[in-house]
Amino acid sequence: MANDGKTKKIGGEVGDVRANIDVDSLNKYIAHHVQALQAPVHVKQFKFGQSNPTYFLTDASGKRAVLRKKPAGKLLSKTAHQVEREYTVLHALHKHNQKPTTPAAQRVPVPEPYVLCEDTGVIGTPFYIMEFLDGRIFTNPLMPEVDVADRKEIWLSATRTLAALSSLDIDAVGLSAFGPHTPYYPRQIKSLARVSLAQAAAVDVDSKEPVGKIPHFDDIVKWYGAHLPDERKTGLRITHGDYKLDNLVFHATENRVIGILDWELCTLGSPLPDLANLTAPWATDASKYVAFPEANQSTPPANQSTLIINFGRDAPVSLDVLEREYCRITQFEYPIKEMVFARSFHMFKYSIISQGIAARYALRQASSEQAFTQGSMFPTLGNIAWDLLPKEEAKL
Repeated sequence: MANDGKTKKIGGEVGDVRANIDVDSLNKYIAHHVQALQAPVHVKQFKFGQSNPTYFLTDASGKRAVLRKKPAGKLLSKTAHQVEREYTVLHALHKHNQKPTTPAAQRVPVPEPYVLCEDTGVIGTPFYIMEFLDGRIFTNPLMPEVDVADRKEIWLSATRTLAALSSLDIDAVGLSAFGPHTPYYPRQIKSLARVSLAQAAAVDVDSKEPVGKIPHFDDIVKWYGAHLPDERKTGLRITHGDYKLDNLVFHATENRVIGILDWELCTLGSPLPDLANLTAPWATDASKYVAFPEANQSTPPANQSTLIINFGRDAPVSLDVLEREYCRITQFEYPIKEMVFARSFHMFKYSIISQGIAARYALRQASSEQAFTQGSMFPTLGNIAWDLLPKEEAKL
């Protein structure tokens, strides 16, 4: 358990509203449709996060909540920013957790969703409101805020929580119709490639220059097509799509996950992308691309992305321990040979996500204070995705 020195606020910082919303209209809606809150609410905006603008609400009684909405303006992708899908999966998992017949080990911690509003006349875009989880969010995988023993427990809890999610029966939780039942990677490659090309063509409103393609884009897509994993080995699972440390809320004083956030990329498919995402700090040596922050820095330097931080010799727990624990709970065979593919695809996907931030910044639609920095990382992430592939098998 974390000591008293660890109970200070970690992550989840809020500030002034950057992406404006009609607070009066929101309060009228809450007064009529959200029994969990008492209007009027005071609105702040979370500083961290780039995709869907996320707001911190405090109601008239002092109760806190969170609002997630789509970005304003014309969106580059119809498949991104789907707050409606976030609400659907949160509602299903919360209902699953509340069943008396659900064993504790099979509960997947999520905030309680209060309401989904698809009426764009309220604040301009669809949005949903959910429970606020008062805990710790570690935005830096190095976790300088806690000691090594705590870090080990935190990573193990994150891994066990993912294994619980990966083990769920989609029919039992009512999500069998949530996504396609076809293999995950082929459809992801097809849709992400299409999105990436659209993002590459986005033109900066000031410089008039296009965002540009991801390095090695065509060769990477070709390699993936020739080396697809056999997804029958793991079966059809709930895929979070963005399962990483800073999308987890940990208890304020205990080293356990109390909530998984940011479900906008969730679908049905392979569980391996989530495992590759979570364990990226062990698997990606990006030292030749950037200089890494010191272990005692609470946040990386302005030009540093947490996506490419590598533990090296300073790992608080070995990758072998985490993957064995994941396989023990999910009953998957260890080692998972397909992780070579999954780790490269992880970086490729985040290159496209970063490129999307760059495209939204080019159109001046990005909501994060760090949008320019995060968007500028996509060429580096693309290079890493390419370098992780075993080229001796590919004639490219």
